[in-house]
Formats: sequence, structure tokens, C-alpha cells
Amino acid sequence: MRRPMRRRLAPAPDPPDNGPVTKLIFDCDPGVDDAIALFLAFASPQDLEILAITTAAGNVAADLTARNAAIIRQIAGREDVPIHAGAQRPLVRPPVGAGDFHGESGLGTLPTFQPAKGVAAGHAANVIVDLIMAHAPGQVTIAATGALTNLALAMRLEPAIVARLGQIAIMGGARREGGNITASAEFNIYADPHAADVVFTSGAKCVVFGLDVTHQVRADPARTAAIATIKTPAAQASANLLEFSNALERDIVGGTGAPIHDPCVIAWLLAPRLFTLRPCALRVETASPLMLGHTAVEFRLADPSTATVQWATRADADSVFALLNERLAR
Repeated sequence: MRRPMRRRLAPAPDPPDNGPVTKLIFDCDPGVDDAIALFLAFASPQDLEILAITTAAGNVAADLTARNAAIIRQIAGREDVPIHAGAQRPLVRPPVGAGDFHGESGLGTLPTFQPAKGVAAGHAANVIVDLIMAHAPGQVTIAATGALTNLALAMRLEPAIVARLGQIAIMGGARREGGNITASAEFNIYADPHAADVVFTSGAKCVVFGLDVTHQVRADPARTAAIATIKTPAAQASANLLEFSNALERDIVGGTGAPIHDPCVIAWLLAPRLFTLRPCALRVETASPLMLGHTAVEFRLADPSTATVQWATRADADSVFALLNERLAR
């Protein structure tokens, strides 16, 4: 793994934040559904000030996830947003990929190209630390839609970021739905369970979108066709990505609409009312080969008001797609 350098930074002063825009670091591993989540975030500048996109190995290798993020950025016309590459492998376990579900490139059948603008200097974990420490407490939100390696490295580099973070919105885990990579593990957590354990036990405020809720938000043929009618570059690319996912869902699972996991994170940031959350305790299995990456989600809490983790249980899927369509049309 290309490791970040440890640095100590003085905290920024704490002026009040009077603006309605969420300052966001988007940590991801594009990935088909990461790409659609990126399009949704890029299309929402009035709601999200994207401070940086950070990438890590996950769905495909680290060089491809960084390149894919730059491809999506160029299609969206958002070269103003810097991309920083990060972890090339998990903290402890051997690397695991998901090329079977995202294609060899990571972007299904979407045509790939060498982006005009590449990644910026600086390891993703260092950039996460720098940005959090440069803002007042609570101002920076993180959206995490891949393995949590970069975020765990950042917390180890500078533990003070935990108290200064706003919320971390995470796509990962499963409870009722079981797993999608093993019988009990969801891929993002399975890809780096030790990093996920660092994040969930840090005390940071986490909102988690596992398979229990993302399986409710599916790109059935009618929803995919509606996106295909939108003639913006982002919508056309999203329709291509969804058609690829739907073909896999049909051929491998036997379903008619693939779940759009990662866009749920961005949809919640834009419209929290579309999701139902429950406070919980959450731990990740890191020792058992059989259960590696399993998320143990416990709702029976002595004092729910002290919970640092919220688990998404329900989604208004029609409204999520209405939001996606509206933004992709911009």
C-alpha cells in the first residue's frame, strides 16, 4: 500500500457556518454505482460544495478507480473538483475486487478514455486530514461509497479529525438482507473489514446505507428508460451504466432491476426526508474467515440518544429516482 505521511496540523478557528451548502469529501472506488452517485453529486452544486474526490482500490484496482473518477468528472464538466488517489490495498486482508459486477474497466460498457485532467498531488488520507483540520468542527461531511481504507488511514494519522468531522454517510453493510459477496457480508465492508471497524468504533457520527435499504431502490426498466430519455451527457452515461447493471442482475440474480447502492448516500445528503433511520450499535467481524466483513447491527440500545451510528431501514424509491432524474437533466 502507498502509505500517507503523518502530519500534525493546527486546528482552524471556529467561525460560524452560515451557508446552507454541505462541504463534502466524496471517498469512493468507481465502480458503476459510484459513477452514478458522482454524477448526482456533481449536478448539485447549490447543495454540495465538493472539496475533493478521494479514491481507493475496491471495485477495481486503485489506478482504475482514480482514472474512472476523472472520466466521470470530465463527462459532468466538473474539472474544478480535485481528485486525490489513495490506498492501493486494504489495511490487512488481501485485495479483493468486483470486476465481475463492474466490468474490466470498472465502468461496465461505458466507453473509457484518458481524461484531459488527471489526479492532483497528495495521498487521499492526507487530503482528508488537511481538509477537516482546515475547517471548523462539524463543517466537513464525508460520503463514503467504497472500502473505508482512506478514512481509516486518516483517522490513524490524525485522531483529532474524529471530533471535528460532521457526519459520515456510508454505503456498506447488511443486516436483514444478508450479503452480496458472501452469505453475510456486503462488498464494501468485506473489501476492508479492518478499516470499517476502525471507522465504526471511532465515535464518529455515521449514517449507514446497507443492503437493507439499497435493495429497495432499484433501476427497473421503466426507471432506466426514463433516464435514457434525458439528453445530457451525465444522464446518457448513467443510462448506459444502469443498463449494464440490469443485464447482470437479470443474468446472475434473475431480477429485473439492479439496486443503485451508492446514489442513496448522495440522495440522503440532498433530501434526508426520503430515508428512515434508526439508531444502532454496529460492529464489524474481522476475525472469522466464515463471517469476515459481517456487520452486526443492534437496535436494542439502553439509551438510543447516545448512539453514534444511524442505520437506514426504508427508502422512498420513487422520490429517489425523481431526484436523480431532475439533477441529471441539469
